[in-house]
Amino acid sequence: MADAVATADGVTKRFAGQDAAALDGVSISIEPGKMTGLVGPDGAGKTTLIRILAGLIDPDAGAATVFGRPATDTDRSMIGYMPQRFGLYEDLSVIENLRLYADLRGLPRAERAANFDRLLAFTDLKRFTDRLAGKLSGGMKQKLGLACAMVRAPKLLLLDEPAVGVDPVSRRELWQIVRELAGDGIGVLWSTAYLDEAERCDTVTLLSEGKVLYDGAPQALTDRISDRVIRVAVPSQGRRAILRHALDDLAIADGTVQGDALRLMLKADMPAPAPAALGLAPGTAIARIRPRFEDAFIDLLGGGPSGTSQLAEHYRTIPDTDAPAIVAQGLTRHFGDFTAADHVSFTVPRGQIFGLLGPNGAGKSTTFKMLCGLLTPSEGTGSVAGFDLRHAKADARQSLGYMAQKFSLYGDLSVRQNLNFFAGTYGLKNGEARTAIERAIETFHLQRYLKANAGTMPLGFKQRLALACAVLHQPPVLFLDEPTSGVDPLVRREFWTHINGLVEKGVTVLVTTHFMDEAEYCDRATLIYRARQIATGTPDELKAQAGKADATMEDAFIALIEASDLQREAA
Repeated sequence: MADAVATADGVTKRFAGQDAAALDGVSISIEPGKMTGLVGPDGAGKTTLIRILAGLIDPDAGAATVFGRPATDTDRSMIGYMPQRFGLYEDLSVIENLRLYADLRGLPRAERAANFDRLLAFTDLKRFTDRLAGKLSGGMKQKLGLACAMVRAPKLLLLDEPAVGVDPVSRRELWQIVRELAGDGIGVLWSTAYLDEAERCDTVTLLSEGKVLYDGAPQALTDRISDRVIRVAVPSQGRRAILRHALDDLAIADGTVQGDALRLMLKADMPAPAPAALGLAPGTAIARIRPRFEDAFIDLLGGGPSGTSQLAEHYRTIPDTDAPAIVAQGLTRHFGDFTAADHVSFTVPRGQIFGLLGPNGAGKSTTFKMLCGLLTPSEGTGSVAGFDLRHAKADARQSLGYMAQKFSLYGDLSVRQNLNFFAGTYGLKNGEARTAIERAIETFHLQRYLKANAGTMPLGFKQRLALACAVLHQPPVLFLDEPTSGVDPLVRREFWTHINGLVEKGVTVLVTTHFMDEAEYCDRATLIYRARQIATGTPDELKAQAGKADATMEDAFIALIEASDLQREAA
């Protein structure tokens, strides 16, 4: 279009050593004053397209233009670009990064103080202006990256998954400020794994395997499945088994837990199954509900995974016990004058999922690391699988599988070398190790990457490898620190199929997540804010505490945070 700030017309790109094209005849138009969403599974070509529009790489065929000129020969001072991977200077402080980007973007000195103040207030980084960027939490790094991309208001803003690792409160604030920029006439391309964000864009382009599957208004795609989503009331006990049965039913294309119900999408031209087919009592309430853009996304890609976890099928059954699998009692951690976790306490019985929820920097990962034995508590005690963290730290570590927030494997080792290394670390030998590794390769579809360095894989496969390594020794307890951060909805569903299946085998799971729909899978959760617990209960109890029993978990999360702020101000 003539008034588009950026376009791609039939763009194709191939990389050496890859059989398939990263992009295959892709066209897109980014108009001023509009939000254009870019979505698709891992490896679909989203980042490649953004890098072409940013002028960083040339297409092999087709044309990419920005402000009416070739993308590689345009005024880059008018482009704001935030890459998917943290691209700032870790040995510079927050304020030094902002100053550097202001210099690079030619921001007049007279405008810097006001711009910095606005951006630091939005990102809640005012308290950390002198902290090195490398010492920030994952979410804070994303916020700083966005601030640097917007240090001078651009005409074109290219955001490659800016909300990865960012909590729901900050994510809404991030969306609002970018929406305001679009309202000022800036063209925005927003790549995202959060499909509720894509649903609010003016237009959406959906990529899969380098091709455009859909380009248009998000509501138009959602309307295609207007009568195919149902809500089925389920008891809290046994809901994982019921979801497994539902997803294995031939009539069901996709399904998730939503409070005291299952949210199921029917395949085209298929009637809703009878309650008995799902293991429910006759007369169980089944109601048609409004679909979401995520439902349409999953449908366009052929539906979600089945309900049976291949990982769980081969996992040992964890012996039943009355003793809790995880205990945190007054866990506190000080870093100098800063308290990262303040008297955190909870217990998790065997075979349950317990969620740690909270904004970035709230203390979730610190609590995780204390329970893993990676950090020594300043105060308090904890135990995992019956082993006290102060006196039997090594035994506790061997009893758990740990998947870190940031990809924590060895990027310069191949996939197979990583699997071999972790099998040895967990004490697996000879035939036992070979069996565990081959089963992990098959379960997590790692065959084509076995010789590739782990650091070069798409994010979804990196996360699959990380989970595979964490469960090689079939531990009774799993610690998952944002296991699905940044991955697409299909991979997230695959992960939760595995997690639910393991819990049915008696595995206990401690998980953090910024996807609040995932918090619905938790048996109980605690919300940590500014290092302290402010609410604990089942997902439905947390909604009730927030005064939003019929709302989403994200609405409840934000309401509880806002209520805590009001109490703090009144104190």
